Amino acid sequence: MRYKAQPNSSMRKTISRRLTEVQQTVPDYFLAIDCELDALLKVRSDLNARSKDYKLSVNDFVIRAAALTLKKFPNINAAWSEEAVLRYDHVDISVAVATPTGLITPIVKKAETKGLAEISNEMKGLAERARDGKLKPEEYQGGTFSISNLGMYGIREFAAIINPPQACIMAVGAGEQRPVVKNGALAIATVMTVSVTVDHRVADGAQGAEFLAAFKKLIEDPLSMLL
Repeated sequence: MRYKAQPNSSMRKTISRRLTEVQQTVPDYFLAIDCELDALLKVRSDLNARSKDYKLSVNDFVIRAAALTLKKFPNINAAWSEEAVLRYDHVDISVAVATPTGLITPIVKKAETKGLAEISNEMKGLAERARDGKLKPEEYQGGTFSISNLGMYGIREFAAIINPPQACIMAVGAGEQRPVVKNGALAIATVMTVSVTVDHRVADGAQGAEFLAAFKKLIEDPLSMLL
């Protein structure tokens, strides 16, 4: 069999080591929920039409909703240690960005204190520097919670691997039109499937389910994120 060997970069080696460690040592579980997006898409369109200073993406709303929800669920915004569960004071969200050399997770720090426009502008800058290989270590090392979005590739649903030592990662699928039942009648809605992979040592299944349900409530009532 003929092949060409592509030497592993230091980033690829680090990714391999960390993810292998997670698969071998972290007892995790997977939960998924469907979120209707039509109200969010309407609010996003209205806000983007009001200003040239920002262009909000669906992912900006996801980050904002996750940050607000995590403040209500400190047991999810946490990490495991043998001595204690570490519950973080702030929500520092690591957002997965694909680069030519591998996956990197720039961090929106203290995301719970930032509005949609600030999150959007900050995330655009972080993603651009990530793809150009110009991130500073403090911009991608750490984080208390991760988000991976493959919706732009048409992926409906997937399970992401926890980013250690974080206790949870959220996986976001594509928003697509699907049949739904409303008030006993069949209708069409734009639906996005969101899942979480959670460290069972830190949060039990019921806690993960409550977190995901609260996140869904914000996504489906986007005006509540503006208050």
